[in-house]
Amino acid sequence: KNSSYTLYIQDPTMLRLALQRTNTILFRRQSQSAWRALSSSLPSHEVVGLPALSPTMESGNIADWKIEEGQAFGPGDVLCEVETDKATVDFEAQDDGVLAKILKPSGSQDIKVGAPVCIVVEDEDDVASFADYNVLDDVSSADDETPAVVASSDTVTEAVVTPSPSRDIEDQYILSPAARHLSQSKGLDATVLTGTGKGGRVTKGDVLLNLDSLPPLPVVSAVPPVAVAASVPVAAAAAAAATPVYLSEAEVPEPAGSFEDVPNNNMRKVIAKRLTESKRDVPHFYTSVEIELDEVLALRKKLVNDHEVKVSVNDLIIKSSALALRDISAVNATYNDKKSEIVPSDDVDISVAVATPTGLITPIVTGADKRGLSSISSCVKDLATRARDGKLKPEEYQGGTFTISNLGMFGIDEFSAVINPPQAAILAVGGGSPRIIPTPYVEGAEEQEPPKVKTIMTARLSADRRVVDEATAAVFMKAFQEYLSKPHLLSL
Repeated sequence: KNSSYTLYIQDPTMLRLALQRTNTILFRRQSQSAWRALSSSLPSHEVVGLPALSPTMESGNIADWKIEEGQAFGPGDVLCEVETDKATVDFEAQDDGVLAKILKPSGSQDIKVGAPVCIVVEDEDDVASFADYNVLDDVSSADDETPAVVASSDTVTEAVVTPSPSRDIEDQYILSPAARHLSQSKGLDATVLTGTGKGGRVTKGDVLLNLDSLPPLPVVSAVPPVAVAASVPVAAAAAAAATPVYLSEAEVPEPAGSFEDVPNNNMRKVIAKRLTESKRDVPHFYTSVEIELDEVLALRKKLVNDHEVKVSVNDLIIKSSALALRDISAVNATYNDKKSEIVPSDDVDISVAVATPTGLITPIVTGADKRGLSSISSCVKDLATRARDGKLKPEEYQGGTFTISNLGMFGIDEFSAVINPPQAAILAVGGGSPRIIPTPYVEGAEEQEPPKVKTIMTARLSADRRVVDEATAAVFMKAFQEYLSKPHLLSL
């Protein structure tokens, strides 16, 4: 109750949850007060939190500290290297200072954005005061409430749970269906609880509030079928078969062979999260075309022989896509999910998927429609090299209006790619393979032209239906096919 309103809660489960939340807030305030009191006895200092070095960054890893404790630094100096969800980025200082204490050493994993990583002071003489300094993440991080809830759960349960005087139901119906499923799925025995439901029945809320204190389910040894049939009556055997058998971890047989669990790094975690959201929330549809590459291959040889310029098929694909985006600008757009509106772009910035040891990253070839083939080739080589080394700048992989993913060099003929939001489309390119193509029949000709062998490539566009409709996608793919099959048009 307070001065503005009165809240009445009759449901015991809701009452416990409400009191637990209140106790959590009080615990947090007490912890923060204690932390402030501790900090007030120390010299003037700043607790530096992990910054968000990319728009999608929620946590990061400290790869390496570039300065040591007690060392002074100035604006622009690199304090440490941080592994974000996209690349390894330098964490640069904004002001002068002295590094008094490193709270997260090199190699620290999964540090939340805003969590303390170091202590900075102005005077070098104050460094010694922080030799034993420690900041609790659960106090300094406003998002992490788990420690407070755990610390208060026992007190709340003891103060609120009032045992029912007796049970009016049979033992086999003590647990509600939801409570039985929850407790058994976690291997816990909830029948020891005094339920708050009707007739003393144990509810799901009772189980949730006592998960940490429930005992494990009893281990029941399985009886061999032959022994059961020989020594007990049929009715008793049927009852034994109906009783669930729970095995302890020690009794679970080890799988044959050896294996190793490999934890996901930050980049792969974010890729998994974003692509899952894309496949779930973005209405994908697909259009495919087959393109002859014979003239493309001939142009590559000519450029090498006549001008000593080496370009790849991928460079020509990027240029063809850029010109098609310039012509069909409706595909060169992004979708603003918050405002539910299409955002067209005047710049043709193409993201190129590059496989790295830590995951997939998409550096951007900016202004691809205005670049020549040699410029695109050198730009892609430079971006791909620095992407694999983890040295890309944030502006070199954030943004883009269109993505190309090429698996042709891996022997893949065709595949479907997942859209990279907020972009509206992604082009999946397979490798070229020789095929026998029949020639048109010429009526009246004495001799028909024999079939020809052509190198055919399949390209498939994944498009966001909220931005691009089927007709627009078809026109775009036709334009892309026209440019790539006639590469002399790329100079226009």
